[in-house]
Amino acid sequence: MNIASNLEQAALFFPEKPALIFEGRTYSFRELNQQVNRLANALCAAGLRKGDRVALFLPNIPAFVIGYFASQKLGAIVVSINSMSKKREIDYIVNDSGSKVLFTTSALREEVPAGQLQTLEKIIIAEGEAGNDLDLDELISKGDDDFASIDMEPGDPAVILYTSGTTGSPKGAVLTQMNIVSNSASAGNCSRVSPDDRLLLFLPLFHCFGQNYILNGAFSKCATVVLHRRFEPEPVLDLMARQHVTMLFAVPTVYIHFLNMDTSRYDLSSLRYCFTAAATMPRETALQWKEKFGMITHEGYGLTESSPFATYNHYYRHKHGSIGTPIENVDVMIADMDGNKLPPGEQGEIVIRGPNVMKGYWGKPEATEQAIRNGWLRSGDIGMIDDEGYFFITDRVKDMINAAGFNVYPNEVEQVIYQLPSVQEVAVYGVADPIRGETVYASIILKEGMSATEESIIEFCRANMAAYKTPRKVIFVSELPKSPTGKILKRILRENQ
Repeated sequence: MNIASNLEQAALFFPEKPALIFEGRTYSFRELNQQVNRLANALCAAGLRKGDRVALFLPNIPAFVIGYFASQKLGAIVVSINSMSKKREIDYIVNDSGSKVLFTTSALREEVPAGQLQTLEKIIIAEGEAGNDLDLDELISKGDDDFASIDMEPGDPAVILYTSGTTGSPKGAVLTQMNIVSNSASAGNCSRVSPDDRLLLFLPLFHCFGQNYILNGAFSKCATVVLHRRFEPEPVLDLMARQHVTMLFAVPTVYIHFLNMDTSRYDLSSLRYCFTAAATMPRETALQWKEKFGMITHEGYGLTESSPFATYNHYYRHKHGSIGTPIENVDVMIADMDGNKLPPGEQGEIVIRGPNVMKGYWGKPEATEQAIRNGWLRSGDIGMIDDEGYFFITDRVKDMINAAGFNVYPNEVEQVIYQLPSVQEVAVYGVADPIRGETVYASIILKEGMSATEESIIEFCRANMAAYKTPRKVIFVSELPKSPTGKILKRILRENQ
């Protein structure tokens, strides 16, 4: 077993078919596999072996894909690093993982504190001048075209993906060969990816969503990946039209962006499928998207520790507002604080069991024991299941607000506020209060050219929900703090009040 076998299979069956399209450059599956082989041979000659860690500190460029699969062919463990990380964060991740090799660009190189990285032996520059470091193109030019993937055991570590670290230091989730092979196959199966499809990938490759669901999911089905450096609304729409993209994968904020733009000048007739994950899709946004584009936004759910895919809102039985049912070979249930299964309609923590659940946190056995209990991964998300077996997210455990002894789920309040036509985006969160414990706040971005007052928002909420759920304070903002995948960072909003 080896993740890179998907690339080898595609190169065998569809050698001349486009595998990767990036900024006007097209790599066929044959060419991409050859470049991966050359780099694998070069890394092997440099002493890299099975189990060694290779850090990828790169933006969305072909070098990430080449470095990733070359490392996998060798049996090395890929350590993905957020391309917006700074020296302190690089220092921690490289030293914590014990990475021996690091890929980066000349632009990002200044954030790599080489002298402080005890295990690091080589830095490879993938874009820009290499200086005193190794040049990726030169390494590839010296390697041989042939390299067969090392046969790996299903439980062998394949990647280490560091969590955001909102509480304490980041933890490295170790995903195995089986985790990724099974999960990417499920992604391709659920999304019904075919070799004729072109999947748009602007979500960060260092994140589990972009890396496993889109990249590995595409290659598992011999499909083409249309790669873009980052999300930019107009360039992305132009790229979709020019490259005849058939499948769009995005987070809810991206769909909100597109709904508030004039997209009529872009020919999106090739688009046949839309998928959303990483944050809860507002019901109103999903309905507006279907009305405007005639397509459902299929929803998936998971987390880095589940590789990330766990549930899917299906083609053949779609329910608005649901995250769907468990994917193949995966069990999901709603549990109480003691891990006992709760019946339909009751709220509890979403827990996951199956071949997608991580091996554990790198070098942190105690944190692993807290996250995985009796084989069940604790998601930290609050949810419920209905009588038909469809799951619904209520909120994050850590985002739940305790207002004067009452539990307030921000997502429920947000769904009400999204019904207002003037609201583009909203984030509801709790702020410490000496009397009530926490007070409900809402930060809102209004649609361009539209207006609303704090009083009108609060009055609307009072008319549509219990008083204790109604925001006591509404703040109008021009933007909301977000993670690289578009998830709203409520921690920052709380800290700024």
